[in-house]
Amino acid sequence: MKGKIIVTGGCGYIGSHTVVSLIEDGYEVVVFDNLSNSKELILDRIREITGIRPTFEKIDLADESQAKEAYRKHSNTDAIINFAAYKAVGESVKEPIMYYRNNMFSLLNTLQGQIDNNIKNIIFSSSATVYGEPDSLPITEKNETKRPFSPYGNTKKVAEEILEDLTKVNSGFSAISLRYFNPIGAHGSGLIGEFPSGVPNNLLPYVTQCAAGVLDELKVFGNDYPTKDGTPIRDYIHVVDLAEAHVIAVNRLLNDKNKSNFEVFNLGTGIGYTVLDVIDTFESVTGINLNYSMAERRDGDVAVLYAATDLARDELGWEARYGLKDMISSAWKWEQDLRTSLNRL
Repeated sequence: MKGKIIVTGGCGYIGSHTVVSLIEDGYEVVVFDNLSNSKELILDRIREITGIRPTFEKIDLADESQAKEAYRKHSNTDAIINFAAYKAVGESVKEPIMYYRNNMFSLLNTLQGQIDNNIKNIIFSSSATVYGEPDSLPITEKNETKRPFSPYGNTKKVAEEILEDLTKVNSGFSAISLRYFNPIGAHGSGLIGEFPSGVPNNLLPYVTQCAAGVLDELKVFGNDYPTKDGTPIRDYIHVVDLAEAHVIAVNRLLNDKNKSNFEVFNLGTGIGYTVLDVIDTFESVTGINLNYSMAERRDGDVAVLYAATDLARDELGWEARYGLKDMISSAWKWEQDLRTSLNRL
């Protein structure tokens, strides 16, 4: 084994794909998750893909005593990848205290666990929402970070500031913050993918559940944005590409290749698509006509977000490999396999 990595939120969407990539790269993985928006059966799916079922600890990292014991138990860890957070933009607007409590306490308890047990490296799951309404496009890492429009986004911005402050006073502590744009798609095996509890908050599982007949209608939130068709533009990235970037970031820290104790990288494709572009591509790829209608804008959303990815290419040697059709076809395969599995239960 190359080393031991704790993945918080490792049963979740991005977390589970990252666990697969870490195992395939030769790491021992321990998953911390409270299963609030994920299923433990994902660990068995990871074993089907990799041949290894990662060690699992059911832990609420927002609980100080649980977090302290968990990090003490796994003190012989080389790095942490932190996905443990609530992530629904609209819900965060309605429930800000819940989001600040969970997302900030989980991070603070994790960082304290690292300090107490001399775990020197962390990869932080951040978001393009830290840029707020961008002043220029494409968005580079030099763009100003602003007060995001949602409490969810603000937890990411504040978390980055905490990490930056900590690395300034602790010379032995290193952090890389990966600012995602819009992850979609699923593992090529069809065994893991996005599996939200309740009505999805993200576009593609909303689309695939409508196509599968789980939901009756797809709501497109806002058709009056200043874009070609009035719907928001986003930079969609395949979750497998995203997972591989985390492994590269871990390798960078463990091999002392980082150029400062706190680094940030955008992860996207550099291409922006409207919501209607995604719907049209889904219909073209699958041959299924979607039942959708327009709705009012959603609180916390901005009009246009897409990345400049030069820094990730030049420093990490990472570039997205998959296009929109690949992302959509893998997500649809996952949705079909998921429904078949659930019908057997």
